[in-house]
Amino acid sequence: METVKKKILVVDDNQEFVGLIRKILERKDFNVSIALDGKTAIEKALSDVPELVLLDLKLPDIPGEEVLKRIKEIDKDIAVIVITGYGGEQVAVEMMRKGAIDFLSKPIEHELLLSSIKNALEIREAQIEDKGFERYPTLERFFPFLAHEVRNPLHAISGALAIIQRRSDLKDDLLAQSIKIINEEVQHLNEFVQECLNFVRPPNIVRFNGVEIREVISVVMNLISHMLESESKKIKVIMEMEPHLPKVYANYEEIKQVFLNIVKNAFESMPEGGEFTIKTCAKSDSSKHIEINFIDNGIGVKKENLDKLFNPFFTTKLRGTGLGLAVCRRIIVERHHGKIYIESEEKKGTVVRVELPTGHRLGD
Repeated sequence: METVKKKILVVDDNQEFVGLIRKILERKDFNVSIALDGKTAIEKALSDVPELVLLDLKLPDIPGEEVLKRIKEIDKDIAVIVITGYGGEQVAVEMMRKGAIDFLSKPIEHELLLSSIKNALEIREAQIEDKGFERYPTLERFFPFLAHEVRNPLHAISGALAIIQRRSDLKDDLLAQSIKIINEEVQHLNEFVQECLNFVRPPNIVRFNGVEIREVISVVMNLISHMLESESKKIKVIMEMEPHLPKVYANYEEIKQVFLNIVKNAFESMPEGGEFTIKTCAKSDSSKHIEINFIDNGIGVKKENLDKLFNPFFTTKLRGTGLGLAVCRRIIVERHHGKIYIESEEKKGTVVRVELPTGHRLGD
């Protein structure tokens, strides 16, 4: 099936500049249209709603701020990246408060442009998904509101910090360390917001397919080796994979998310190193299923905390959100009709057992 190209509208009165941007984006398979003034930009946003707009602040007829406002009135989901000339950063940050996702200063580096577009489209997709959460009761209905209220200032903070980095002497150790701390805290808050949304995200049945568990585990272990590089060097990994396991009918990305969360927890529980084993097997009983065991000899969990591990916001980590295992349980039990168990003993280690049914059981 042919992939639909993402539509990007470039709004700038410099024809040489927009021609260059068009070439760069079309090489990356985007569908690019051009507007040389604000009036044309608004008309094109109305007639052929783009996913993303690259918007110059200085246009010959209408101020960029007004164009941003009109575009957001047409469709709030249109992502906007503001383009500024030298010295326009302060205005750009103000535009981000009013709905722009990012800003770029001229001259624009190709890789920075593509990175910013990729990030903006991902944010747009997440914001669209957030709208599906109103069906959830009580505390969970607060999560999308939280996402909106936290994400917007986080984007503004990131933009302002980028300006500080560009204009600062990073040879000053105290200043460099302060910037590093701000970056880390912004990242931590972004992860927290995403976990809140993952917890209430409705299942996407369209993405359910036959999934090879061995392949998911391989991808997850590769990711972990990069995410937790220092820990990985100190941990011996043992794979006991039963050959020819039947596929499970699942959402690949969600199962990968669960396994990644479990393996990450295991590695973090062995800061001084240790042994980590993954065992898989197929069982036949009244309902066929695959069993995956994740076994570590890390710090373990206190007996009194075992029953609380799947509770939202409960965590034994200093910097944990308390939603990781709650998300895992929701994905495995509620969305995939599976089971997840945890056995653990303090100072001896933990076993996480996941059972997933084979065959199409959703909707039973």
